[in-house]
Amino acid sequence: MKTTDMTPDVTRIGALDMQVCVPADWSDDKVISFANGVNPCGTEAGWGIVREGSKYLAGDPERVPCKEREGFVHIMLEA
Repeated sequence: MKTTDMTPDVTRIGALDMQVCVPADWSDDKVISFANGVNPCGTEAGWGIVREGSKYLAGDPERVPCKEREGFVHIMLEA
């Protein structure tokens, strides 16, 4: 079931990683700013987007379309 909620959200939090669901047109800088604003990671560098080819993405792309919200993507970040 798709929802019309257009609010970005944190969908998973780990010790050194986090996943967010954000509008697909957000820049990398906006995604990182959102992540650091809602859940500061506590490292000097802050959150960074896990890049394509990383073993942590298990072959998935950096931006995975959300199955529940049209126009949104899931993005993994790491500390």
